[in-house]
Amino acid sequence: MSTFPWGDDRRYNSYSNFFKKQFGQRVQKLSINAGFTCPNRDGSVSHNGCIFCDNNAFNPSYCNPQKSITQQLDEGIEFHEWRYRKSVGYLAYFQAFSNTYKPLPELKRLYEEALSHPKVIGIVVGTRPDCIDDEKLDYIEELAQKHYVAVEYGIESCYDSTLRYINRGHDFATTRKAIEATAKRGLHAGGHLIFGLPGETRQMMLDEVAMINELPLNSLKFHQLQILKNTAIEADYRNNPHLYPAWQLAEYVEFVVDFLEHLRSDIVVERFAGEVPPRYQATPERSWRDASGKLIRNETIPLLVEKRLLERDTWQGKICL
Repeated sequence: MSTFPWGDDRRYNSYSNFFKKQFGQRVQKLSINAGFTCPNRDGSVSHNGCIFCDNNAFNPSYCNPQKSITQQLDEGIEFHEWRYRKSVGYLAYFQAFSNTYKPLPELKRLYEEALSHPKVIGIVVGTRPDCIDDEKLDYIEELAQKHYVAVEYGIESCYDSTLRYINRGHDFATTRKAIEATAKRGLHAGGHLIFGLPGETRQMMLDEVAMINELPLNSLKFHQLQILKNTAIEADYRNNPHLYPAWQLAEYVEFVVDFLEHLRSDIVVERFAGEVPPRYQATPERSWRDASGKLIRNETIPLLVEKRLLERDTWQGKICL
């Protein structure tokens, strides 16, 4: 008999458990770079982008907009197949930049090429809250009648002051409106949240959980702020280091546990931390390392979180208000 409402004995509502319930077995995401841009880069909102952003740091080597969607999927499957032998299928993850920021006919062509791949059983569309509208959501809703479809929004912060500082180009009300419109159509709505953005205190970040709980979200990703080379945030960090306190690993894990305690139990937690290759890191001294100096990889963080949840005898949603 499971201990927790999400159906297993983990102390948080895990993404792997969600997929097992959804598909019966493991599925794997395959990132795609479909050549999108962003209104925060092409001049519609700004030319400079969000101050923390470098999409190249998050793209696997096989992701290249010069390649077709099918070629990227084929290479991604070949890249991952040896590691994820138990996967029953793949989700095409439109990840780079804002993947609803094209006219609808172009979206149809790209999404439907991905869904036509024999090993693809659904798509995940990453985008900005200001790059969605009713026409696009209506089309995505049609796709969801036959396929698994999720829309992931970059929330980043719930505070308008922070969104302005990082040159996000929209406010939190825009985020709320987009997620509500997505959920209204019965679509899976996901969100990304960054911990450690400039000027936000620990209490401010913890207070965000109440605002997140009010959103009709299905899933959530946590990212610790990473300062990447040749981004505007690198220069700002050098000029204003007091705005960027570094997370010690134990401190970060403790914060995540505090956040989880207050987070709605039905929200699936997809990720606890982000990871980029060391060559992109502008501040390697802020990276997490073990006693021997070896970098701590992303897959270690869930184990540390679960260990701390057990030590504190707590779980996701235990004190959700």
